[in-house]
Amino acid sequence: MAERIAEEKINEIREAVDIADVIGDYVQLKKQGRNYFGLCPFHGENSPSFSVSPDKQIYHCFGCGAGGNVFSFLMEIEGFSFQEAAIKLAERTNVQLDFDASATLRKKAIPEHFRQMVEAHELLRKFYHHLLVNTDEGQNALEYLTKRGFSKESIEKFQIGYALPSWEFVSNLLQKRGFSPEQMEKAGLIIQRERDDSYFDRFRNRIMFPIYDHQGNTIAFSGRALGDDEPKYLNSPETPIFNKSKILYRFNQARAAIRKQQHIVLFEGFADVIAADRAGVENGVATMGTSLTSEHITVLKKNAQTVTICYDSDNAGIEAAHRAALMLQEAGLIVKVAKMPDGLDPDDYIQTYGEEKFRNEVIHSSLTLMAFKLLYYRRGKNLQNEGDRLQYIEEVVDEIGRLDKAVERDFYLRQLADEFSLSLGALQQQLSQTARQKQPKTEERRSAPEMNTIPTPVIRQGTLKPAHYEAERRLISHMLRDSEVAYKVHEMLQGQTLNVDEHQAIITYLLGFYEKGHEPDLNGFLNYLEDNKLKRIVADIGMMTINEELSDQELNDYIKQVLKHQKMLKIKAKELEQKEAERQSDYLRAAAIAMEIIQLRKSL
Repeated sequence: MAERIAEEKINEIREAVDIADVIGDYVQLKKQGRNYFGLCPFHGENSPSFSVSPDKQIYHCFGCGAGGNVFSFLMEIEGFSFQEAAIKLAERTNVQLDFDASATLRKKAIPEHFRQMVEAHELLRKFYHHLLVNTDEGQNALEYLTKRGFSKESIEKFQIGYALPSWEFVSNLLQKRGFSPEQMEKAGLIIQRERDDSYFDRFRNRIMFPIYDHQGNTIAFSGRALGDDEPKYLNSPETPIFNKSKILYRFNQARAAIRKQQHIVLFEGFADVIAADRAGVENGVATMGTSLTSEHITVLKKNAQTVTICYDSDNAGIEAAHRAALMLQEAGLIVKVAKMPDGLDPDDYIQTYGEEKFRNEVIHSSLTLMAFKLLYYRRGKNLQNEGDRLQYIEEVVDEIGRLDKAVERDFYLRQLADEFSLSLGALQQQLSQTARQKQPKTEERRSAPEMNTIPTPVIRQGTLKPAHYEAERRLISHMLRDSEVAYKVHEMLQGQTLNVDEHQAIITYLLGFYEKGHEPDLNGFLNYLEDNKLKRIVADIGMMTINEELSDQELNDYIKQVLKHQKMLKIKAKELEQKEAERQSDYLRAAAIAMEIIQLRKSL
């Protein structure tokens, strides 16, 4: 970006933004006292050590050391430059800049050599949509969508379009616009003929559904056949910009609703997401023709506490829902499963029973994960048959034993006892036997954090630091708050440096910051620093609790600790010299060094 954002605008953005609000888009935060805590997005952990201070507008992870202000958070998590982070925050806070760089931000996630692929997809998205809503050629497709219950609002919201039946229209259009045919084939938009070097269109006579990445770039399409063409749905192949295992359909649009509700509804396909949106389910996303992956779960976990799985009711859909539920449960999410009538998918259900019934009787009446498992284990069993019945009871007792809460275990045991006229005591005995057989696993599971809650924040201090180290940190903390203290410390050190190199670098930068006329400002100083390691240390120091007023006695004590350590290092060096002199039988020199050591120790 050639444009530069003025410092006054940076300050305006900084004053307008709330760091907890921004980080809350990426991390599930829970308030503990004055600060917020959550699981660090920069390293894997099960106990929250990531702290956000709204008062100081900084964050710090006590586990991995990540830290900084709202600008550095976006730079680290999104890979933005400082300029790009500032633009993102300006858009969020409605701070008007002198130029429009939103398109640049959307394409930031795409490497430069793949930008042409994104631009071609953006062009075709607009072109297909125009054909559908504004031309005679798209009339049949538009009528089909209308009959299927698609409103004008949905068609506009999801930018649905239409691809002409022509074999070469898109291929020619892209070449005329200067797009490389070889690059467009890699992007999955056109296909090279085997007999010659010419190309033909991948999508023909299909209703086109654009697929976006999580930043809002168009990166692929799914085309539904209008006639009897096979396949019914034709999707873009995997390309350098489209990876099915990482993309959740409609996530870019649903993110705000998901964050607000702390709830995601997970569908199998984009058609279900669009139908559910018409029914008022705005927090729906879908995997793109692939099973749920660990990459998908990472995105889900960062944005919500609860996931409701709403898959098809056929055998394949139930199996897929079971696999997904176990993965989500393992990740620590609250899992629910929407129960669909046999033979219907969400789109069909809404067509048949209407939007309100879908919301109330499917989504809002979804089963707990345990209730879903009870139904799952019934499949394929004849419970009138003694063998099947005993197998079912054994499987269910095993699942009940995995529950963490005693109330839940008791509830489902009683339910099982009532249904099969069994003794509650016998079931409890069976549960105890099962638990004993799995004792190591149970112990391990119960030592883990309480599922679906954010535990008490864990602050990992590591080994105890020496006195001079803590003294230097506290000096820096006071220097960050008061420029007069900074200059006073500089004078009292009398040309000596701090013992920790990073600490010395920080106060050198801080004095330069004040020399340029800046007032004490932790956030401003973090922006002034360019070294990421130093930013992390400053953020960590900024999280410290210190006395508001620094007394002369406290200041002198800190300075003494700093200088004392330097004298201790000199004493150790002199002791080594003394031993070397004695080894060489130079006793006069050894005695002189001993006198120096005595004087140094007296000065302590």
